[in-house]
Amino acid sequence: MKRQNKFKLLLSQFAWSNGANLRNQAMHSSPEVISNRVEHALQASSVLRRDASQFDRGDIAFIIIAGAMVSFMIPGLAFLYSGLARRKSALSLIWAVSCAGSVVIFQWFFWGYSLAFSTTATNGFIGNLKNFGLRNVLGEPSPGSPLIPELLYSFYQMEFACVTAGILMGAIAERGRVFPAMIFCFFWMTLVYCPIACWVWSTHGWAFRWGVLDYAGGGPVEIGSGIGGLAYSWVLGRRKEKELINFRPHNVAMVGLGTFMLWFGWLGFNGGSAFGANLRAITAVWNSMIAAAFGGMTWCLLDYRMERKFSMVGFCSGTIAGLVAATPSSGYIPPWASLVTGVLAGFISNFSTKLKFYLQVDDALDLAAEHAIGAIVGLLANGFFGTSAIISLDGVNMSQTGGFLDSHWKQLYIQFAYICATVGYSFVVTALIAKTIDMIPRLKLRTSEEGESLGMDEMEIGEFANDYIEVRRQFSDWTPSPDRSSEKASQFITEVHVAAGDRHGQPDTGPHIDMPTPSHINNNIQNSADVPIVDEKSVNTNGPRLPVAEDYHGGAETNPHANEN
Repeated sequence: MKRQNKFKLLLSQFAWSNGANLRNQAMHSSPEVISNRVEHALQASSVLRRDASQFDRGDIAFIIIAGAMVSFMIPGLAFLYSGLARRKSALSLIWAVSCAGSVVIFQWFFWGYSLAFSTTATNGFIGNLKNFGLRNVLGEPSPGSPLIPELLYSFYQMEFACVTAGILMGAIAERGRVFPAMIFCFFWMTLVYCPIACWVWSTHGWAFRWGVLDYAGGGPVEIGSGIGGLAYSWVLGRRKEKELINFRPHNVAMVGLGTFMLWFGWLGFNGGSAFGANLRAITAVWNSMIAAAFGGMTWCLLDYRMERKFSMVGFCSGTIAGLVAATPSSGYIPPWASLVTGVLAGFISNFSTKLKFYLQVDDALDLAAEHAIGAIVGLLANGFFGTSAIISLDGVNMSQTGGFLDSHWKQLYIQFAYICATVGYSFVVTALIAKTIDMIPRLKLRTSEEGESLGMDEMEIGEFANDYIEVRRQFSDWTPSPDRSSEKASQFITEVHVAAGDRHGQPDTGPHIDMPTPSHINNNIQNSADVPIVDEKSVNTNGPRLPVAEDYHGGAETNPHANEN
């Protein structure tokens, strides 16, 4: 009790001294300064009152969590792309997706949000710089919902922009330089993503005024990145033909991991686009799950028809196609319609992977087939299955109409016009940006022929997703074998046979043991005068023998284990 009384006394003394200081400042200040301070205090208090009275704390918490889930899609994209690429270029794609997110965060803070969502621009194409550097973005109601503040809305939309740039980075797979790609990313977000986002999400955008139904970004996110990736791949050119022979993903398990991370994040992507914890968000999450499941199964069945085997990569591709189709439609259509949408997305996207061969564009990771085509399916589904019964579940958009289910017949051609505009604008402007950057010295988008052969990890990053340097270092521990003639003793090496447990868990035989000797080690052994002489009695000749040079260079001995006892 004494401590509480002492604390109250100190607090009152502090308040009195602080008030005295304020009174002294007021006595020596001009009336204009005092009025300005009062005005600022009133503005601050009005912001606090607005935050306490108007905004819903549950909705705020929900959007924060949804934004965090969306950010989880960025490592999901990185792992997906890395697994689909070959080992020599796996890490470069992880780096590109991660660094592109950092570039977008700066761009969005700098002027991206203002160009996409400023409320004072009236041209219908792109915003102005009213919110440059996030100015005037604090306690105002958001453009998406009056129940959440604009600062939170800008954060959530920033996560969308980061994911879009991450999708686009798949276009540089196995031949694109990463530094010019980051410069391209900044200008692409400014000149492509921000205008398309303004068209459909800003209250002054022409697509918004037309009544286009695009729930979570079928145009700016999916078509923008898919068609933009196609244009970037077209400017880069095809990979070397010999690099395409027997192309296989280097790590299918990583492909699955990335897909499941994307699936999880996509629930926040689509569910959070209702901008509140309401029934529309629940419907969007359900529609996303149904479309993803049926998209994956449809793609798998189409692959099984050809190979009579199921494909994990095929399931992941179909799942992503279904989620992409749910992006523009999950907040407009009933759950039964999402089943149809998922099946159509998996079916059409599967066959669309052949388009790149007809177009002669090396879209290495099928960005156009999965993201652009899937988004087109979802946008057209809104024209058929969109209904005001789903739209009004958020309690905010009570007067918006749907498509054919609401007897709104013209909605379909409104959707089609929007698709044509986004596809054409994305391809042309992306190609112009990429070509312009490629013409600048030292900013060539494509690596050299040598770099493509060595891999982008070697040329651009200097690190590797899977590093086998420890295996190479083990070569130096091997000693010349005594079970061959002296003429060939310097041409091969072997190791003393030890128990598997003494070799840190490595087996006695395997790809790390039965492999040819590197040429630099052969040269070191041949040129060294200090090669140790190994006593035959100290070597267990029953152990595995390493292949000799002749086994791999046209010699008579073709069986590595021909002389084993």
